[in-house]
Amino acid sequence: MSRTNHFTLILIIQATILAIFLQRAPFMMPTTLPSTTRIWTDQPCKLIETPQYLTNKNDIFTTGATHMAHIHNAILRGYNSIYLQAAHIKEEDKSAFIGYALTWYKFVKSHHDDEEAELFPKVVEVLHTTDAELWDATHKEHESFLHGLSEYENYLSHLTSPSDFNGTELCRIMDSFQHPFEHHFHSEISHIASFAALPSAPAPGSADADGAATVFKAWGKKTVMKAGMTDVVPFFLMNLDATYEEGRWASWPPIPAPVKWGLVNLVGSWNGAWWKFASCDGAGRPRGLHALGESGGEGK
Repeated sequence: MSRTNHFTLILIIQATILAIFLQRAPFMMPTTLPSTTRIWTDQPCKLIETPQYLTNKNDIFTTGATHMAHIHNAILRGYNSIYLQAAHIKEEDKSAFIGYALTWYKFVKSHHDDEEAELFPKVVEVLHTTDAELWDATHKEHESFLHGLSEYENYLSHLTSPSDFNGTELCRIMDSFQHPFEHHFHSEISHIASFAALPSAPAPGSADADGAATVFKAWGKKTVMKAGMTDVVPFFLMNLDATYEEGRWASWPPIPAPVKWGLVNLVGSWNGAWWKFASCDGAGRPRGLHALGESGGEGK
C-alpha cells in the first residue's frame, strides 16, 4: 500500500471513529424544553439562590459561596433528575441510567472529600482560626447523609445485571438521606457567605483578600476536573442551567466556548448514552426529562 493510500486509510478510520462518537454527543440529542406544566429538576430538592444574586455583594466570601452554589445546584439538579426519572426507566435504558446515577455519586463523594481535605483547611488559614470553630457544624452535616450516600452507591454497584435495577428501591434509598443532604447543600452556602462579617476576614483589596480569592478560584476549577473528565465534567456541565437567575450566570464557569463545547460534546461522547437523563442540554438550556416522555410524566 502506498504512503498516500495508507494516510488516506488512517484519515478514514479517524473520521469514522469521530463520526461514531459524535452520534453520541449531546449536541445531537433532541431538546424538548420543559413547559410550565412539565416536571423539571427544581424539585424535590430546592435549588439554591446564590448569595451574589440575593445581595449584589462582591466580597471574596460572597463570591466564593456563589461559585460553590453553582456546583451545589448542579449536584441538586442531578439528584432531582435521578429521583424523578428512576421509577420510569425502560429496560433498554437501565444500563445508561445506572452509569448516570453512579456518576452523580462520584461527583458528590469527590466534592465532599475535596472540601474536607483541601478547601476547609485553606479557609481556616485565611481566617486565622481553627477547624473546630469554623467547620464543626459542617462536618456534622456531612456525616448526617454519608451513610445513605454509601447505601445508594452500594445498591447501584452490586446489581447482578442492569435488568435488576428497581427505580422504586433507589428512590427509597434517596428518601432516606434527602432531607439532611438538601439542608447541608443550602446551609454550607450561607455559612461560607457569612465569613465576610468575621473580624478576621481579609480587608477588601488587601493581599490577603487576593490570596483568599485565588484559593476559592483554584479549588473550584480543580475539584470538578479532577473528579473525572469523561463522566463528572460532562455531568456537571449538563446540569448547569444557563437561564438560572435571569441568565446572570450564563457564562459561568469562565471556560472559552470552544473548550466548553469540546468537554460536553467530544469528551462527553465517551459516555454519551448517559447524558439524555441530564436536566439541561449541551448549551445549558433546561429540557424535558427523558424518562418521563414528551408529556413530562407525573413523576414519582
